[in-house]
Amino acid sequence: MEMNMSFSRDMDDEYEKFIRRMNPPRVVIDNESCKNATVIRVDSANRHGILLEVVQILTDINLVITKAYISSDGNWFMDVFNVTDQDGNKILDEGILDYIRKSLGPESCFMPSIRSVGMKQSMDHTAIELTGSDRPGLLSEVSAVLRHLKCNVVNAEVWTHNTRAAAVMQVTDEETETAISDPERLSRIKSLLCNVLKGSNKSSLAKTVVSHSVTHTERRLHQMMFADRDYERTGGDVLDDRQRPNVDVVNWHDKDYSVVTIGCKDRPKLLFDTVCTLTDMDYVVFHANIDTLGPDSYQEYYIRHLDGSPVKSDAERQRVTQCLEAAIERRVSEGLKLELCTTDRVGLLSDVTRIFRENSLTVTRAEVTTKAGKAVNTFYVRDASGYPVDVKTIDSIRQVLGQTILKVKGNPDDSKPVSQESPTRFLFGGLFKSKSFVNFSLVRSYS
Repeated sequence: MEMNMSFSRDMDDEYEKFIRRMNPPRVVIDNESCKNATVIRVDSANRHGILLEVVQILTDINLVITKAYISSDGNWFMDVFNVTDQDGNKILDEGILDYIRKSLGPESCFMPSIRSVGMKQSMDHTAIELTGSDRPGLLSEVSAVLRHLKCNVVNAEVWTHNTRAAAVMQVTDEETETAISDPERLSRIKSLLCNVLKGSNKSSLAKTVVSHSVTHTERRLHQMMFADRDYERTGGDVLDDRQRPNVDVVNWHDKDYSVVTIGCKDRPKLLFDTVCTLTDMDYVVFHANIDTLGPDSYQEYYIRHLDGSPVKSDAERQRVTQCLEAAIERRVSEGLKLELCTTDRVGLLSDVTRIFRENSLTVTRAEVTTKAGKAVNTFYVRDASGYPVDVKTIDSIRQVLGQTILKVKGNPDDSKPVSQESPTRFLFGGLFKSKSFVNFSLVRSYS
């Protein structure tokens, strides 16, 4: 049975390659027709997931999609994207333009790794996926355990939403600076981290996965939080009705489509987040219009399920609405943005998050990257009490870490107050001010 399924998949792959050879993708990049954006046109044979792949390639190189028109009704896929750089300028860098042509054009037919949004093997690092309930000091505890286990965090992305937390962390062995392969050690890492996620509530849901596979981190985080059902609303939602995305799902019976409209504040990678969610929920986008007007974004999708049917019930309609709202909210940048740039070293993440916790800051989102011996980390932080971050608190932290190492992006007064009952009061931060908190005593308590 398994052999037959494998043979069928191989035949499907070969047929897809044949179709792509006969109808290679075509990419046209136009810097003349629009005065304030670069226009990218993509024509290709159609298949499920291709829209997500194209959007992923554009957003992974930090392009901003200001407008888009998508049409894929039938066997052909036609997209038009208006894009700019992060500063709102046209894309004139020939290196970036050449990368777009190679990634989306005919050469991509023979470069599956570029187009892949799935998993691939890596011997450079070990991937750790964590999901569980958020609580005070969780990121600091996880980092301390990894440090005690002689694991160096080289890359990580952490999201929190609706009292849930998810993280994808890439670690290496402290001594060899390579992936960790010893099964017993991997089992111990998994066990200790799972205990940390559960905390004192041993009945709480927590999941730890350790592997040498690599996937697209942001897509994986969406999948993990979706599987963790973070889209289900709790009694203490952070966002009121005015802040929440406006998502509407109605059926267009004449054409057998479901029409999804989304209105919300624009932000980087918004289109990726919504297309990723629709794709992972097994919906096909046949047509779409994307537009931004000032600070606001408007998206309209004409969709059907993979089985060819529109949304069939009120329960399904509610689920689609909730999942799209959650996908948009997960990356809303709550709090003050801090950027840390310094020489990388083992235990850096553990030390920084401990200092945040000692100063009553909570971290709502984090991005950790290392390259060529340099660590570039971004944290979105709030005061644990729910009030705007105190300037004196930031100054105190900068004195400890170094004025030039930690930079503030934005004004501390811009971090809006959070309700005292809000579940994000304690996101990945903590209220423990005691200087006596030490990594090893924490680890022993979970051993």
